[in-house]
Amino acid sequence: MLEEFREMMCNYIEAKPESITLDSEFINDLGFNSFDFMCLLGEIEEKYGIHVDEEEIIGLSTVRDAIEYIEKLKKA
Repeated sequence: MLEEFREMMCNYIEAKPESITLDSEFINDLGFNSFDFMCLLGEIEEKYGIHVDEEEIIGLSTVRDAIEYIEKLKKA
């Protein structure tokens, strides 16, 4: 899933996929702004057929946090 997620993120930021790690922070390391992050979440919802709760995503700061959250929703 990390590889797919890296590719999606690179649609919104200027980074090479291999530079994105599980511990990369969306804002501090990758330079996401709130609009880009919300667009990414929309793409994730569409790709995986899940619904992201906007209140729950506030605590997602790293790539690892997001992947764990997505995997949890996919299992539900």
